[in-house]
Amino acid sequence: MIYALDKLPRATREQIQASPRWRALFAKKPDTLLGIDNNAKTVKGEKYGMRTAILYLTPAMGSGVNLCPMAHVAKCDVPCLDTAGRGAMQSVQMARLRKTLYYLQYRAEFIAQLDLEIAKAKAKAERDGVKLLVRLNGTSDIRFEDEAPQLFARHSDVQFYDYTKLANRRNIPANYDLTFSYSGVVQFLPQVKKAKDKGMRIAAVFRSREKIPATFAGMRCVDGDDSDVRHLDPQGVIVALYAKGKAKTDTSGFVIG
Repeated sequence: MIYALDKLPRATREQIQASPRWRALFAKKPDTLLGIDNNAKTVKGEKYGMRTAILYLTPAMGSGVNLCPMAHVAKCDVPCLDTAGRGAMQSVQMARLRKTLYYLQYRAEFIAQLDLEIAKAKAKAERDGVKLLVRLNGTSDIRFEDEAPQLFARHSDVQFYDYTKLANRRNIPANYDLTFSYSGVVQFLPQVKKAKDKGMRIAAVFRSREKIPATFAGMRCVDGDDSDVRHLDPQGVIVALYAKGKAKTDTSGFVIG
């Protein structure tokens, strides 16, 4: 294997080492990093003439390195959308983990490959008559504006966007749109206040569509499940989403209702 596994949770490490299939997977680097329109909600962006490319990594401490700094405080690590849809498949989880170790252990090569994939996806989108959107934190919360500022500069004609639980992110490129991700956990509420004070758009996950109100936390709600084209939503609103995967049974305060 070409990746160091020593920081992985013990059970994950032993599972990889015991399986010829997983040992073979972790003996090579990923052929592709970005997934194009394989998310049920991002596909809906096509009706707006937009195609989304998403990078999915292993969230929180799943790789042994915390890629979601506020996950434990916000209690979103357990109900994370990482397990929704195809994310529940073991093969998908292992593929995301390999990409994560690639990012952590071969950073320069990872960024170079990501740069190339964005360029190729942009060219194909142009040929197909649609606009490319790129979401770098599909299941992570990395400050890519600090880790890879060259991506935003080199692809200034591409709209990047992400959800984040970090209300203090700064030096955000003009082509990088951020939506703050809400949690009602008491310890996380100071972060929510910071986001509200900054006038940020805030995404909140409700138990079901029937429980989504017209307003929440003193802010107007808009439907966020119609598509994932967040940069078209106004600032200073609640983007209402509804629970999927493990989030349906969450009682931590992350899911509302």
